[in-house]
Amino acid sequence: MDTTASLQHKIASAGSLQSVVRTMKAVAASSIGDYERAVAALADYYQTVERGLSVSFRQAGLYPVKRSSSTTQQAPCIILFGTDQGLVGQFNDRIAEFAKTSLTSTVSIANSRPAKPPLIWVVGERLNERLTDAGIRSQAHFDVPNSVKSITPLIGEILLNIETQQPLSAQSDVKLFYNRPTGGSVYAPVTQRLLPLNQQWCEELANRAWPTTNVPELLGDNTRTLGAFIREYLFVSLFRASAESLSSENASRLAAMQRADKNIGELLTELQRNYHRLRQAGIDAEMFDVIAGSGV
Repeated sequence: MDTTASLQHKIASAGSLQSVVRTMKAVAASSIGDYERAVAALADYYQTVERGLSVSFRQAGLYPVKRSSSTTQQAPCIILFGTDQGLVGQFNDRIAEFAKTSLTSTVSIANSRPAKPPLIWVVGERLNERLTDAGIRSQAHFDVPNSVKSITPLIGEILLNIETQQPLSAQSDVKLFYNRPTGGSVYAPVTQRLLPLNQQWCEELANRAWPTTNVPELLGDNTRTLGAFIREYLFVSLFRASAESLSSENASRLAAMQRADKNIGELLTELQRNYHRLRQAGIDAEMFDVIAGSGV
């Protein structure tokens, strides 16, 4: 049975835990803001990359995009973004389940052809373990970045691996799986095919009007210039996917901390109510003893 001393100890412990939870809530909310600002900051640069691709497609006549017999023999690259942090619920499970059907189908189709099987690269050891349990074996995994500044080195490493496997071109095959925020603390798994470039999108870029009367011209090797713009397009897309995945991770943690804060608040209320009731009962008992002893 609880005593006033034991209840005081429980109240103090619950208060300390609530303080930690609220700190974690603040950190998660701040991190979400950092990642959202990082994604927003990419908008202008992405527009610049699109304009570069527009000039390349229009002047070099490099659209529509068609896969040649040589590019169909390239191994498709599938990149999945997970997390190694705790208190994020089913974050890894959701993306693993979402990707499982598609990856299994892709591997099955690839194995039935002479083409190379897909390269599966995973960001996050825990997600890698989930995929292994599901029968999907990855060829490489990367550490999850813990800040906006850590995203750039990760993307650079991924791009280097892609270029090591195959020359970057509009016909390369790169696909992403990651969790994307959908509002508030809610997120949903999504897939995005970065390469080969969508033919309709390429045509729209090629026909897009230049914002000024001074239309730029390509100098030198057109194919090399296009490759450089495609690399930047991949960089922006991968950076955005990583930032949105990390934002979703923190949104999941924030939701968990909000539930914990609410539960602890309710527990504290109950503990304090019990403490005051028990303390009042003790005071009443002492008063009765004093009255009985005085003979009144």
